[in-house]
This record gives sequence, structure tokens and C-alpha cells, in this order.
Amino acid sequence: MTAAERPPIMRTAPDQPSTERTDCPVSSTGVARTTPLMALSRVPWGEIQDSTGSAAAIPLLLNSVAWGDAGTASAALGDLRKRICQYGFVVEQATAATVPFLWELAQLPRVTCRAEIIQLLRSIAGARQWESTAAVYPKLLNHRENPVVWEREARQAVHARRGALRRLMDDEDTVVARATTELARTLGE
Repeated sequence: MTAAERPPIMRTAPDQPSTERTDCPVSSTGVARTTPLMALSRVPWGEIQDSTGSAAAIPLLLNSVAWGDAGTASAALGDLRKRICQYGFVVEQATAATVPFLWELAQLPRVTCRAEIIQLLRSIAGARQWESTAAVYPKLLNHRENPVVWEREARQAVHARRGALRRLMDDEDTVVARATTELARTLGE
């Protein structure tokens, strides 16, 4: 085939939208059939904070939850919990950015710690530590890094994905279904 016979190649400028298809086929369960956690690179993890400092380790932990065996996934989720919802009620700057990925993992049947992920989402949804502290110590609201805002954003992130609740409440795994029912109560659903 000569150059004249080849179909033209469509190119886009770097600041122009791509012509590549981005829609994902959806399985019969309603979950998109894609590789989990594809959007992790869109979050500037190194620029936001978790309870240890830089949140740069969060993608590795999420991948360990997604792909690890039961022991690896559980250990990674435990470390993640300490980083984004310490003590089960203290959220961090990186919490809201992590929540969509937790929702994604909770819906994948091959993830071994789905019930624990849902329990973590419930803890985040109920977190009011910073708001309670600010109520008695309003100067907290004047800090450059405002943890009350982090807490609200984290709760909003959990609420934003609540469309998955019905499917998870009907899950064949009764532990997942029970944890989801508890999360739904926390969300007022």
C-alpha cells in the first residue's frame, strides 16, 4: 500500500480533545468492564497529605487491595485506613480523593476485603471529628489547611457514589450485603 492509498491518520493537538473512544462496555452487573483503578494517575497524590505526610503511597496500597491475595489486601487496607481515616473517625486531606477508588473496589467480586472497604466508607461517611473540634475551638477554621473542609469533602465523596448501594445490598456475599446495609443507614438511605 502506498502512502497515497493509506487512510489519513487523525491527530489532535495536545490541548484538543482526543478522538479516541473512551466509553466502556458495561457488564450485566452494571459495573464497567475495565481494569480497576485506571484513574489513579489523575490524582496528584504527591501533592496531598495523609496521616503520615505525603499521600504518594496510596496508589500502591489501593493496587495491593485490588490485586493482592486475602492477606496482602487486608494488610494494605489496614494501612490505608490508618492513612485516610485514622482511628476510624479522623479523616485527612487525601481521604476524599481516595473514596471513589474504594467504591470501585467494593464492587469488584474478586476483591477479597469488600466488606471491610464498605465499613471504611461508613466510617468516612460518619466522620465529624474536625467539625466537633471546630465547634468548641473555632480558630481551627482559620488554618490554611482546613481539616473541616477535608471532612466535608470526604463525606460528600461517599454520598456521591451511593448509587451502588442497591447492587451491593443485593450481593451474594451476605457479609458485604450486611455492611452495605449499615452504610446505607449511615447515609440516611
